[in-house]
Amino acid sequence: MLIGRVIGDVVATQKAPSHEGRKLLLVQPLNLDGSDRGDPVIALDAVDAGEGDRVLLSTDGYSAMTSVGRPNSPIDSAVIGVIDFVELVDDVS
Repeated sequence: MLIGRVIGDVVATQKAPSHEGRKLLLVQPLNLDGSDRGDPVIALDAVDAGEGDRVLLSTDGYSAMTSVGRPNSPIDSAVIGVIDFVELVDDVS
């Protein structure tokens, strides 16, 4: 799983039947410091996220498709949570 930021919506005139009625988002994966991590990905939205939201992104195909209730579907990534805040703690033991 990755942290990401929604940077836009994707409009598709034709979709796989399993994607009908579902929103597609363009998500920029992020490093923990908030900087961009690689290229943006298209993800199926399971939580009604919107542009600018920080989200939890599942990038494992099986986890992505089952988390959005679409088993055996052609889904590689899915937005499965909206992140309220991230707290990093240095654990010095």
